[in-house]
Amino acid sequence: MENINLLIIPAARKGEIEVLQELILRNADLDYTDEKGYTPLIIACYNNQYEAAKLLIAAGANINAADYGGNTALMGAAFKGYSDIAKLLIESGASLDLKHGNGGTALMFAAMFGRNEVLSLLIDSGADVTLTDQRGQTALDYAALQGNEAGGQILTQAIGS
Repeated sequence: MENINLLIIPAARKGEIEVLQELILRNADLDYTDEKGYTPLIIACYNNQYEAAKLLIAAGANINAADYGGNTALMGAAFKGYSDIAKLLIESGASLDLKHGNGGTALMFAAMFGRNEVLSLLIDSGADVTLTDQRGQTALDYAALQGNEAGGQILTQAIGS
């Protein structure tokens, strides 16, 4: 008998909805991890597979699962700038302020990589703009370090309010 869990991550990566639906019906492990600790949901979100992410969340995938580096699906969406996926994750209850292995948050990723639509979404959803990573850097520090002036303005306004 084949291990159906080995099929779920590739299906999530490619957004193969019919395959995912069949795997869910066959009780595949929605939180199965590959060699890097990626779950199907993390992979779907990182690869901009909105419908796959929506299906996995509805089926009960752990929305706050982290890979071996501590990165969550929301962090991946913030890093890539996928605001629709970030919104889906947030509306589905993703924790906004989880930290990865170096203490970075989704907000820090959005600030660092100039993903200002996601940055605003995270702030509007209640992400903590004062959190620091292991080096004491905040999201505002990352925006400044990367020359993200617009993100810096968004964060400065959020800090002041």
